[in-house]
Amino acid sequence: MRPVLEIGGTHVTAALADPRTATVARSVRRPLDARGTAEHILGAVVRCAGDLEAAPGEVWGVAVPGPFDHDKGIARFEGVGKFDDLYGIDVRSVLLDGVWPRPAETVFLNDAHAFLLGEWHAGTARGHHRCVGITLGTGVGSAFAVDGDVRRTGPGVPPQGRVDLLRVGGRPLEDSVSRRAILARYGGDAPGAPDGALDGALDGALDGAVDVREIADRARAGERRARLVFDETFMFLGAVLAPCLRAFDATVLVVGGAMAASWDLIRPALRAGLGDTPVALRAGALGENAALIGAAAYVT
Repeated sequence: MRPVLEIGGTHVTAALADPRTATVARSVRRPLDARGTAEHILGAVVRCAGDLEAAPGEVWGVAVPGPFDHDKGIARFEGVGKFDDLYGIDVRSVLLDGVWPRPAETVFLNDAHAFLLGEWHAGTARGHHRCVGITLGTGVGSAFAVDGDVRRTGPGVPPQGRVDLLRVGGRPLEDSVSRRAILARYGGDAPGAPDGALDGALDGALDGAVDVREIADRARAGERRARLVFDETFMFLGAVLAPCLRAFDATVLVVGGAMAASWDLIRPALRAGLGDTPVALRAGALGENAALIGAAAYVT
């Protein structure tokens, strides 16, 4: 069992994970406010890790979203709407000094990379030579891997392996595919959103209580505008991903993240956007354990 941390926008999880058996044990979860102060965020992370009571002298795997210098353990969040107060902080030193029992080392990796590695070792990407993973949450995370080795360059791989850095029609991808884009598209026309059947159809202001989950529920209940938001958003994403997947020779695309709970709505639209791209389309099988298992595998 390897001690691991997953740091997300709403929570931090510490656990003991074994990629060989896809086992996660002694999991500890704490709420986290990504817009909070550095003291609040790092305090919650350190307390969560300490509550796990791992053995002293262990090497911890830490899955954390970007922008982050994963090699040095230094936060580079700036203007992304989360963890901005951490900019420039040596998170590695904070964990090594603050967690008790003391770790021997901390090894950081991108949370989307951890997700795909977990699914490749013990989930729905197992047995695939070349695979791609995307995580759908506040934005779009991504990972490209060959036999469990994450690739950041090469045919089909976007800059730094990050599809969120792609620009479509002069705008960042996340202007059209993200939590904020879906909410804006549902309430009106989101700037940069894909053209199509929704144009002019979404008049009215959003109820502040509505989130992506509620829009998904409305789509399942037969509301036309909610279903069109999902259809056009994920058809658009599929069309953007298709040339990357073809050039990378991927045989499977694995989807995770909070929005994957709406897989029944996402899958048909994403498949339509991918067209005849010869790739299997799968939802992650490990749920919230994927990144924990992937972080453990990365360290092992």
